[in-house]
Amino acid sequence: MRSDSRSARIRILVAEQAARRGARVGVVDVCAAAVAALPVGGAGLSAMSGPAASHPLCSTDDVSEQLEELQLTLGEGPCVDAFAQGSAVLTPDLFAAEVQDRWAVFADAALETGARAVFAFPLRTGAVSAGVLDLYSQVPRRLGTDELADALVFADTATLVLLDSRLDGEADLARGGPVDGRFEDLGAYRAEIDQATGMLTGQLGVTAEEAFVRLRAYAYARRRRLAAVAADVVAHRLTFPPGADPGRSDDDT
Repeated sequence: MRSDSRSARIRILVAEQAARRGARVGVVDVCAAAVAALPVGGAGLSAMSGPAASHPLCSTDDVSEQLEELQLTLGEGPCVDAFAQGSAVLTPDLFAAEVQDRWAVFADAALETGARAVFAFPLRTGAVSAGVLDLYSQVPRRLGTDELADALVFADTATLVLLDSRLDGEADLARGGPVDGRFEDLGAYRAEIDQATGMLTGQLGVTAEEAFVRLRAYAYARRRRLAAVAADVVAHRLTFPPGADPGRSDDDT
């Protein structure tokens, strides 16, 4: 149970971030407030509807952006596990042997971005799972009792803001009105990846799940953003021949 005083203090911090932007409170304000209040280097937030389908919504810096993208591309990491388990996944040191064994590919890739510790908090209310809030540190670190309590309240706040944004976006669409940046970027980002996955099912004669694995494998092998690879597939600049290695395409022939 989060204390009322702690929750009130964090709501004020988030509201202050939104006031600086001159906009309504959004998940970007929750991320910014969390970085300002906690001993972390950055924050990222992804909406999720399944363990292999995340939708990066916001990040506070290049490292957090790369961490969100990595977990989407690789399908592994604290974010993925936190969503699947419905509980926080705290990783105080990515160099730790058990972490290397748990996420062999993600751990090394995350270290290359400059992250050393990662803390992932599921965004849940009742039976609804909305996504994950990720925090990272450039040095090995454990969150203290009060810091962990604050992080959990930031996750609660992000959950409410994210669900509210979704409802507002759906209402705007139903009225035929414009959808603002809180919702529009998410839809465009994921729609192109979904479209590319659908195109690959036809090209390769495989299931959507296998097509998504192929898309991710190619992006990771080329060190490219998944969204950029998806855009090339949709624009017919990139095709995947049946029977080729997962990380290969017609560009390699």
